[in-house]
Amino acid sequence: MIDAETRLDEHPDDHKDETRLWLRLLTCATMIESEIRSRLRRDFGVTLPRFDLMAQLEKAPDGLTLGALSRRMMVSNGNVTGLVQSLLRDGMVERIAQPTDRRTTSVRLTEAGHASFAAMAAAHGAWLGAMFARVPAPDRAALMATLAALKTSVRADVKEP
Repeated sequence: MIDAETRLDEHPDDHKDETRLWLRLLTCATMIESEIRSRLRRDFGVTLPRFDLMAQLEKAPDGLTLGALSRRMMVSNGNVTGLVQSLLRDGMVERIAQPTDRRTTSVRLTEAGHASFAAMAAAHGAWLGAMFARVPAPDRAALMATLAALKTSVRADVKEP
């Protein structure tokens, strides 16, 4: 039986290096995300989407509309609505009326929301620090530069509808 690596070697024009790189990136991202999800749930009783929404609001002290949150998080309005409802019930966010259009509301973190997010963000940073600790600083810098080049390349290849 031939394994996937051998099959890639048999077809030199099949972009095997790119395929291996994609699989390595995906594996690393999946491993990190899975561990972060697990630790957020275990230590704070929250989901990663809830943490991500609070992170977006932390960056926007005046609040964001649900549409803006949806765009920033790259999820549907329905997903954002459910998260916001849960955060409202828990006192982590509050609705605020837009001064220019009373029909539109934004949400922002409450004092309790800021405090809760600060604790999670500190832990999140420590977890990532531990996960990356065995990668020397020069390698991390080189990886950042390489991933920036990859991001530029991907954007150049993406066809907008």
